[in-house]
Amino acid sequence: MSSQLSEIPAVERLANIWSARYLPDLSALPISNDPAVRQQLREAASGGSRTQTAHKLNEKLVEEKCVLAAIRTKELLAHYKVLDLAEAWRLAKFASRIYLTLLEVYQEPSSIVAMPSKGRLWETYGDTSLATWGMPPIEKLADALEPLFLEFQEKYLRSQDRYFLNFITTQINSSNALLREQLTPVERVLMNPYLKFVEEQVALPWQRVCAAAAKHSPDSPIFMMVEQNMPIVSEISTEVYYQLCELFPNYSSRRGRLNHPEIKHSSLRDLDMLQAYLWLCTLEKSLDFVEQELLSIYMMGSGSLEISWRITTKANELLMDKILEQLEFHQKSLLEPYVKGMIEAFPSQ
Repeated sequence: MSSQLSEIPAVERLANIWSARYLPDLSALPISNDPAVRQQLREAASGGSRTQTAHKLNEKLVEEKCVLAAIRTKELLAHYKVLDLAEAWRLAKFASRIYLTLLEVYQEPSSIVAMPSKGRLWETYGDTSLATWGMPPIEKLADALEPLFLEFQEKYLRSQDRYFLNFITTQINSSNALLREQLTPVERVLMNPYLKFVEEQVALPWQRVCAAAAKHSPDSPIFMMVEQNMPIVSEISTEVYYQLCELFPNYSSRRGRLNHPEIKHSSLRDLDMLQAYLWLCTLEKSLDFVEQELLSIYMMGSGSLEISWRITTKANELLMDKILEQLEFHQKSLLEPYVKGMIEAFPSQ
């Protein structure tokens, strides 16, 4: 996203919401009753400690973990006959380049904000500023990785393998898990937002959603509707996910039931993706993105949800119904054409 584009008020407002998706989650740390953990978190956020974390995830280790993730992904998707071993290895090398670039950004001095001497980092939980946590603005992360992702997109568009995107998203998910294993709990808290950003950049069009806001004034009904609903995307996905678990308690895929941790993770991400495409279509006033991109992704074995088409279509219906429930009466007429298009794109069999 260009600097000129990011300065447009409507774009900036959505970019701030996008940024909030990558705030550190402190829920895994006992910060309220353990002073030692609070001190560890403070130290891990410092410039020197970030450099140590990046050195821990050195080039050799990153490449090894990406190759291992590619092998595991190929085994997991073996029934799809997806990619040969040589292509999987090339994708692993490509993924390692993404992580190494990300680690460079992670340790850049310019991205680290010193906490005031009397400041207490643990009290910033819920703060909507990435800078508070020593993270660069979302635009800087996006710009640093954009050349690599453009290269990936070009390769994906040229690929004749309809499961290519399914493979790379699963591989990155696996790579993230393997890299997290090398970190302490406190380091994970600070690194997780970066890893989440990589995973979402592959398949979720948040950057394009923000850019599309440039076509709207901040007080336009469509923009206000999108701005109102973007912050609750993950909340809506979680509600729909648990509805699916109740509706299909006995369903099991190759990786297990719907409540399997890895299936839950990918399901929530894909429900977020459906919403991102809905808001992209709404801002662009076009369903072309659903027909040309989203549907082809889900034709790759019902998307990365790794569930049956029947559950995929039900998930989409529940999601659209839930979003409409959130809207005010006058907003529903604005969104209904795009909701209808989303539902028609995933017909029940």
